[in-house]
Amino acid sequence: MAEAAACPAFQLGGSRYDQGSFLGRLRHFVDIIDPSTLFVSEKQLKESISLLDDFKHGTLPPGISNLQLWKAQKIKQVIGLLLPNQTVVSTIIWQWLNQSHNACVNYANRNASKPTPTSRFLQGYFGAVTSAVSIAVGLNVLLQKANKLSPATRILIQRFVPFPAVASANICNVVLMRHNELSEGIDVLDANGNVVGSSKIAATHAIAETAFTRVVLPMPIFVLPPIIMSYLERLRFLQKNRRLMLPIHSVVCLLTFGLSLPVAISLFPQMSQIEVSRLEPEIAMATDCKVVTYNKGL
Repeated sequence: MAEAAACPAFQLGGSRYDQGSFLGRLRHFVDIIDPSTLFVSEKQLKESISLLDDFKHGTLPPGISNLQLWKAQKIKQVIGLLLPNQTVVSTIIWQWLNQSHNACVNYANRNASKPTPTSRFLQGYFGAVTSAVSIAVGLNVLLQKANKLSPATRILIQRFVPFPAVASANICNVVLMRHNELSEGIDVLDANGNVVGSSKIAATHAIAETAFTRVVLPMPIFVLPPIIMSYLERLRFLQKNRRLMLPIHSVVCLLTFGLSLPVAISLFPQMSQIEVSRLEPEIAMATDCKVVTYNKGL
């Protein structure tokens, strides 16, 4: 009762906690990683989505509290991208949310030795969302027209559709978000940490390395769970207990993400090195060092 009384008025897409304070932001992210969401059934998920739709259209049944609405939004936001057999609309929504997050991550972890105009951020954002949505929707449409495929094969392939969509959009996102580095170059440092000059070639290497990690990062997440789940779903135990399917799927995704994240970000060092002979002539003339260092970004 006390929890329900302390609940703020529900806002669709908003946060239950004050985002203007550190404690509010901390409670917000702790709420997002709440492990209890792993045990949400498909029925609860559908009920949560229905409840939010009712709120959006002003048709909420009587007696629904703000606490119930906040919990419904939490369930939908955490689990939505894992759903198989999504509609065109849901595919667009979840790809948009995913690439919005990626755009912010790429902007925050870029090489910040040169200022990035707001227009570059917007260009990367819209380019990544457009590519992700186009590829995801396009692959789904092609799959629906592939009449020669068996139902089992169609379902298996459909589960792999998010990977090429997300991987290609991640590359687009990195390149467009950091395109300013390609045109102006990034700082390269000598052995003492002194700036030798700005190199477009080093920027190309930095962006290529970062883009490659963005392809590797989602690979286990989108490739391994479909393979594992296609096997687990055939087990008699899970066929009799369908409500366990979603939490098991969530655990599988969590484990694969825990594997892929450290692997992906460890592929290249944060501070990478490159031979001066491979860079612009003016940089080679500015230092006696054989090798210089640059910040790759994450």
